[in-house]
Amino acid sequence: MAFARKDLGHGIGLRSKHYGRFLAEAPPVGWVEAVSENFLAPGGRPVAVLEKVRRDVPVVLHGVSLAIGSVDPLDRRLLRGLRELTDRVQPAYVSDHLCWGRHAGRYSHDLLPLPYTEEALAHVVSRVRQVQDVLGRQILLENVSSYVAYADSTLTEWEFLASVAEEADCGILLDVNNIFVSARNHGFDPDAYLAGIPDDRVGQFHLAGHSDHGTYLLDTHDAPVPDAVWELYRSALRRFGRVPALIEWDDHVPELERLVEESVRARAIEAEVLG
Repeated sequence: MAFARKDLGHGIGLRSKHYGRFLAEAPPVGWVEAVSENFLAPGGRPVAVLEKVRRDVPVVLHGVSLAIGSVDPLDRRLLRGLRELTDRVQPAYVSDHLCWGRHAGRYSHDLLPLPYTEEALAHVVSRVRQVQDVLGRQILLENVSSYVAYADSTLTEWEFLASVAEEADCGILLDVNNIFVSARNHGFDPDAYLAGIPDDRVGQFHLAGHSDHGTYLLDTHDAPVPDAVWELYRSALRRFGRVPALIEWDDHVPELERLVEESVRARAIEAEVLG
C-alpha cells in the first residue's frame, strides 16, 4: 500500500495552558496535534476540548507510550483505547515513536533508542503491522533524539527508519530537531540522514527547541526553534517538498500567540524555499 501524505499546512500542539482559548475560539492554525494518552478517558474537560478543536480544524493523534521496539508484549489495553479514540476523533494521522520504553512490565517514561540491527528491524516491523491491524490504518513513526548508541548496530539510524517504513508499510514523522540533536551527539551528517529517507513515506515534520550542554545537545522542547534547526528544515523542504509541520513546545509553554508566531515562521520558510 502506498502512503498518502495529507495537505494540512502548519500546526501546533494542544496544551492544557491553552484549553480555555481553544474552547472560546477556533485555533488560528491549520491543524492541531494532541498527545493521545491525554485523551483516552471517555469524558472530562480534555476530551471536550479535543472534540471542540476537531470541529474547527484537523487533528493528529501523537502517542508517547506505544514502545514499538520493546520486547514486552504490546499493551492491548492501550491499543483498544487508542482505537476507540481514533474512531471518535477520526484524526488525519496517528503517530508514535520509533523507540523502546518498556521492560519486564515496567515503563521507563523515556523514549530510548534501538540497536539498528536486522533482528531489531524484523521485530519492529512485525509489531507495527500488529498495531496497524488493530487500528485499521497506517501509523507514522517518529525518529527520537538519542544520547547513546549500540556497538552491535549494523545499520545507520536512517537506514533502519527507512526500512521499517517500507517493510511495515507505514509513514514517517520526521523530527527535524531530533535529527539535529542526534547528529551533533553522535557526529553524523544531518543532510545524509535526510538523503537516506524515502520522500514518499514522510507525512509530517516536527520542529522544536533544544538545550546546548556543551558536550551534547538535549532535546527539551522548552524554547523557540533555533536557527540551526530552521536551516535543517530548509534542507528537509528541498528534499521532501511540502510536508505538514508542527511546532512542539512542551515545557515553559508560552502564550498561544507566541506559538502561532513560530508556526507562521515555518509557513514563511516553506514559501521561501518552495516558492
